[in-house]
Amino acid sequence: MITFGMITTIILLGGWIFSKLFSKMQLPSVLGMVVFGILLSIFIKQYTTEVLWQIAPFAKSMALIVILLRAGLGIKKETLAKTGKTSILMAFLPCIIEGSALTFAFHLFFGFSWAVSGLTAFLLAAVSPAVIVPSMLTFIESGLGRKREVPTIILAGASIDDVFAITIFSAFLGIAAGNNINLGKSLLMIPFSILSGILAGLILGLFLVNFFKFKLKIRDTEKILIILSLSLVIVEIGRLTHVAALLGVMTTGFILLEKKEDTAHNVAKKLSKIWVFAEIVLFVLIGFSVDPHVALKAGSKGIAVILIGLLFRSAGVFLATLKSGLNRNERIFCIIAYLPKATVQAALGSVALSNGIAEGEQILAIAVLSIILTAPLGLILINTFGKKLLKADLSL
Repeated sequence: MITFGMITTIILLGGWIFSKLFSKMQLPSVLGMVVFGILLSIFIKQYTTEVLWQIAPFAKSMALIVILLRAGLGIKKETLAKTGKTSILMAFLPCIIEGSALTFAFHLFFGFSWAVSGLTAFLLAAVSPAVIVPSMLTFIESGLGRKREVPTIILAGASIDDVFAITIFSAFLGIAAGNNINLGKSLLMIPFSILSGILAGLILGLFLVNFFKFKLKIRDTEKILIILSLSLVIVEIGRLTHVAALLGVMTTGFILLEKKEDTAHNVAKKLSKIWVFAEIVLFVLIGFSVDPHVALKAGSKGIAVILIGLLFRSAGVFLATLKSGLNRNERIFCIIAYLPKATVQAALGSVALSNGIAEGEQILAIAVLSIILTAPLGLILINTFGKKLLKADLSL
């Protein structure tokens, strides 16, 4: 039996080694972490303790909180005003277009009922903030795409995209499971979820700003502890109430930057150090949640449907950026950046199966296959073409 201490050491050390190996091969370092996680899932998953499965969701949540706080701490009000319209379109248009197309594709290719087709479609339609946000932060820090704030547009859009996907997925799940769920009412919950998440982040951000104004001798490390703990509370409440909690976390960082800039910069520096560990944990666990044997069950039809979804998602991004002022290369990059899937698919892939839906095993296989196909490919394409398609502008 492998103890929790042993698996933690394996994750951190192995993830770091693989990240360095992949960097040497001119491949994204995080791809190395994902591959290492997949290898762990093949060779030691059967030996891991129950403790790992209990703590994995918490570890992934904390890693996402760290990276989304960093994202919020890097977005100024002027930047958000500049990118707002395009970010909003990027938040829902690609997801709705991909999900709608996939609903028909699953009904046609797999013979699923419309409800099961809908839940599978919107499970797959969610883009992965865990994969996208770290890359966009790297581009922001290096000045790539800064003139028209391309990474910020993608970052903001991706953080809301999941709200649409998860809400519609949940509605179709309720219908497929025989619960008395009204799809129309569920769709009306999307704006509520987004606004509630923003409000929660706003309240927490203002609370932290006023709390840190007191003449208390609180070190930056202690401030990080307070911010992370309260952000985790928002995320956990969000899970229970279907509030866009991760958007709330970003909002908290945004408010801190606007109202208490010196503290925000200090916190951001500390978070960038914590991210060294959090990044390894997040991407190794994403890989660890993938079972290649399960993915094989999806077959060629699964691959075909996933590719159809990506095609329609790309069309959605094209439409969302049509009147954005972005040039051709920047719009192509937006399409590339919106390809990876991992976070939602890993978290919710088995939900249909656990709810007793007959097609649950097929749905899980397709979800796993979508991660294997799109997360590594997306990472490679983002890192390869980001530097070619986006111009660096360090003067702004």
